[in-house]
Amino acid sequence: MRKFEILDVFAQRAYEGNQLAVFTDSRGLTADEMQHMAAEMHYSETSFIDPDKANGAYRVRIFTPAHEVPFAGHPTLGTADVVRRLFEGGKADEILLDMQVGRIPVTVGREGERDVYRMRQVEPEFRSQLPASRLAPVLGLDEADFDAAFPIEEVSTGLAHIIVPLRSLDALKRARTNRDAYFALIATTWAKNVLIFCPEPHEPGNHISVRMFADYLGIPEDPATGSGCGCLAGYMVRRRYFGKAEVDIRAEQGYEIDRPSLLHLRAHERDGHIEITVGGSVVPVACGEFGA
Repeated sequence: MRKFEILDVFAQRAYEGNQLAVFTDSRGLTADEMQHMAAEMHYSETSFIDPDKANGAYRVRIFTPAHEVPFAGHPTLGTADVVRRLFEGGKADEILLDMQVGRIPVTVGREGERDVYRMRQVEPEFRSQLPASRLAPVLGLDEADFDAAFPIEEVSTGLAHIIVPLRSLDALKRARTNRDAYFALIATTWAKNVLIFCPEPHEPGNHISVRMFADYLGIPEDPATGSGCGCLAGYMVRRRYFGKAEVDIRAEQGYEIDRPSLLHLRAHERDGHIEITVGGSVVPVACGEFGA
């Protein structure tokens, strides 16, 4: 029997944010077994913890329903919450997770009534820029819906995304992926995930709205994408989206699929290097056992 927990990450309350399954003991499992278990859970990601701490870190593997990935945002925060509660006595203010992309530190601090977990992401890597004419048929939008003041660009902080700036919340809401056009696009690109954003929030007090599509990974639309929003934060700093070399903003995601999510994005550039942290709250929802 394999014990697991279900959590809502980047959530303000239960049944919001991005759902995550965390298996608390991966010892003895093969990659194929983990992949089948992730497919059975069918959340955007499922994580597996090796509880044997090595050199201060917990080994973690992350699977979508279709592929293992080297890094993902909401599994990092949700897994850190499970590690903190089950293996660190609920008191640690930093958890170190060892993933394929490298060691990711996650800090936790109290903000108001909630603990907020923040992960430091690796420095962003920037690749190709794409014309709006290539993304318009993928997203079912007109070229006029794209913000021509900023490039469409491939960015990675461990998991690559195509960052797509749109002009308005109306355009963001209207976006619908055409699977044939999407797979034709990603056959030629480094990044397989498409993240769109605009400078209009749904709720007052927030700053931007985000959506992310990743059919390649078995995720038609993601409720909250910590890895992608980390890429976005790095992109905003590099492109001076807000006119300066730093961002400290609240990003909304998941509203279009009835899973409202809130992500805290911080990034700044110093001496030519961009540092990024992405944070949010974690809400435990359920626990159980896998019988297979």
